[in-house]
Amino acid sequence: MAVPSAVAGLLRRPARLGDEVYSAIFARIMSLEIAPGTRISVDAVARQLGVSQTPIREALTRLEAEGLVIKTHLIGYSAAPQLSAAQLADLYELRLLLEPFTARRCAEIMPEPVIDHLASLCAEMETLSRSEGLDAYAQFAQLDMAFHDQLAASAGNGLVVEALSRLHTHVHLFRLVFNARATDTALAEHDAIVKAIGARDPDAAEAATRRHIIESRDRFAAR
Repeated sequence: MAVPSAVAGLLRRPARLGDEVYSAIFARIMSLEIAPGTRISVDAVARQLGVSQTPIREALTRLEAEGLVIKTHLIGYSAAPQLSAAQLADLYELRLLLEPFTARRCAEIMPEPVIDHLASLCAEMETLSRSEGLDAYAQFAQLDMAFHDQLAASAGNGLVVEALSRLHTHVHLFRLVFNARATDTALAEHDAIVKAIGARDPDAAEAATRRHIIESRDRFAAR
């Protein structure tokens, strides 16, 4: 199968080969071109992308750590299964318990340079939201993941960071709504969280994060 033009575009970005290959496979999984549960042949992907098997294996190892790929002994790699409705409900229940807390703590202790970093992530996401296609959507998903990971990491509670990181929340969610324009409303919600943290208002930060999670749940559940 020929490499889709959008994926080929990912390989044209000036970057380390391993990062390029990772981005290309990430985008294909995110867009469901590699469907949930589908076996991923290292040899076939290497031929499609025109690279050796080594960067393919490195990329798949990264994707396994992020919860998008599963490696099975004697079988190989496959795309992770899609979330069921029950799993989606459980995931949001846990998010509502943990993430408003992280935002509250961030409003209390997050350093100013990190707040600026969150704002820059929001600006990058806004730029990507005006673009169409696989490349932009995959990059938006990665930035969204970085945004929420930064909030968790800045809250100062290692157990919360570990719990949220194991969920691999955002990569799984974004597979549910590829190109469904869920990005625009998320931008305003992210902005409200950053503004509340910047204002050092723990109550507002907690409330904005709770609203964001509830709105996100409704968007994804509708799919």
